[in-house]
Amino acid sequence: MHFKLIMALVEDKRTDKVLDAARNGGATGATVIPQARGEGLQKSKTFFGLTLETQRDMLLFLVEEHLARNVLETIAEVGAFDESPGAGIAFQIDVEDAVGVTQQIKSLTNVVEEEL
Repeated sequence: MHFKLIMALVEDKRTDKVLDAARNGGATGATVIPQARGEGLQKSKTFFGLTLETQRDMLLFLVEEHLARNVLETIAEVGAFDESPGAGIAFQIDVEDAVGVTQQIKSLTNVVEEEL
C-alpha cells in the first residue's frame, strides 16, 4: 500500500471542521501542529510590532494514495482556501516508506479495493 502526505495550513478557527471533513473523506487520523505562521504575497500587517494575522495550524495527514485527491479537495473546500487570500493552503507529497501504519492498512484494505 502506498501513501501520500497531505500538509495543510489552516486558519485555527477552521481546524476542527477540516479535521472532520478529512476523516469523512478517507483520512484515518492527523497530526496537528498549533500556531504555525506564514506569509503570502502580501507582507503581514503589524501594529506596534504585533502581527495582526490570525493564527494557523499545520495539519498532517498520511493518506492512502487512492484516497488522497478526495481528501485534498475536501480540505480545500471546507477550509475555503479559494474563497479569500490567506485562508489556507494544502498540498500532497509522495511518501517513499512508512512504519507504524499496520492498523491503518488493515482498516483501509477493503476501502481501497472498492475504489479500484
